[in-house]
Amino acid sequence: MAGGTWESTNRPVLPGLYMNFQAAAASAVQPGNRGTVVVLVKGNWGPVGEFVEIGSETAISTHFSADSENGATAYNSLYLALLGGPKKLLAYRLADNTAKAASVTLSADDKAVLKLDAKYTGTRGNGFTVTVQPSITDNTRKELRLYEGTRLLRTYTSADGTAKSFADLLNADENNLYVSASVIGDGGIPSDVAGIALAGGASGNAGLLNADYIAAQTALEGEEFDVVALDFAADSALLQSFSAWVKRVRGEGKRVTMVIGGSTADDVSSKAAATAAARSLALNFEGIVNVGTGVRIGTTDYSSAQTSAYVAGLIAGQRLNESTTYHVAPFDDVTRRWTRSEQEQAVKNGVFIFFYDGRQVKALRGVNSLVIPGAGQNNAWKKIRSIRVMDAINSDLQRAAEDSYIGKVNNTEEGRLALIGAMKEYLTLLAQSSVIEASGFDVILDPAYYGESPVLRPEADQVFLQWNVKLTDVMEQLFGTFYVQ
Repeated sequence: MAGGTWESTNRPVLPGLYMNFQAAAASAVQPGNRGTVVVLVKGNWGPVGEFVEIGSETAISTHFSADSENGATAYNSLYLALLGGPKKLLAYRLADNTAKAASVTLSADDKAVLKLDAKYTGTRGNGFTVTVQPSITDNTRKELRLYEGTRLLRTYTSADGTAKSFADLLNADENNLYVSASVIGDGGIPSDVAGIALAGGASGNAGLLNADYIAAQTALEGEEFDVVALDFAADSALLQSFSAWVKRVRGEGKRVTMVIGGSTADDVSSKAAATAAARSLALNFEGIVNVGTGVRIGTTDYSSAQTSAYVAGLIAGQRLNESTTYHVAPFDDVTRRWTRSEQEQAVKNGVFIFFYDGRQVKALRGVNSLVIPGAGQNNAWKKIRSIRVMDAINSDLQRAAEDSYIGKVNNTEEGRLALIGAMKEYLTLLAQSSVIEASGFDVILDPAYYGESPVLRPEADQVFLQWNVKLTDVMEQLFGTFYVQ
């Protein structure tokens, strides 16, 4: 899908809808299929290098396990993302080259006949045990039982008790999410065993490098999503790599937002505000949100990097006419309460923080990491809501143009008027939803390219449009004067 931004001196080659957003002509649209979050995680179970949809807390345990040992982050990060309320949540597990699946070999008279391999790499597989014994209800048959700890996972009953019959039963069971089976040699009838454990499983979390996360950027580029979060406090080198990647893909038309944060040590330090501000200044980009505070749920603390998953879910889950500012979060407290002056610095320096107001934890102000607006930008570019609106109109209009106009409508005056009419209808819907101002919006042919004496002339297959729109915002600062008589 071609698209992105364009320059008058360097027009794109591929067919597509190319849009520039200038401060005087920002536009927005209602979201179509937006609201998808990706969280990069480490786990002790689950597929590696695949996007797995997570719809509930139970699904996290099923796909990635519920423990946080060996540096696993999947459960906590995905749980926090779900709390944010995204329309769709995708998990992407990374692992280093030491990751290995647990296994066990069953024998008959000291001859190996059947091997069971955990379906995924990770230490969770080491908690599986196997029991082979005569069936309780019919001792002429044999049963193979698979346990995780004391919990019975699956039971398989074989008429002849052979390795092949057990392998066939295990591999044909669609509800067997745990092990696969293979016959060794000519097979045979496995000897009875009681609670023999699978072993050798390794998660591959400890040796992950920046290069592994950078390699994941290629996979992300091929997936449709709106917001992505890291599961840990990345160093400056990795953050700069992701910053460059986000800038590139956004420029190519993939309007994604990234959410990052810092370590627990950063969050609770007396220099937390300065550290977070420096992180934003180093990134200084509207497509990246920098979380500066850790949060507490019950007795469990989460770093700002972990909390970034919640913020990603929150951003993706909101309607376009909503804001993250003063959004009530499901936390009990923050790990460090910023002072009034620190909060003011957070707003000025592009740091997204939470605060405790004595009753609830709330997001302070919905800002991204843009500290110094660039050419063609103003302070609206610092707001998460404004960027979401611009991204939405870019994505939706690009989709509409590809589906109904590019390669289908003649580039005549009538065709251009039809395109403009459709765009105006779109903006009307936005105005009705209070995403843009109801009066004064317009879509016209760009005067620089059309008219009696255009400065530039479009090619026969090119159309240049100009949107004139005023974005709305929510009330964030209320000023009043109280008169006493």
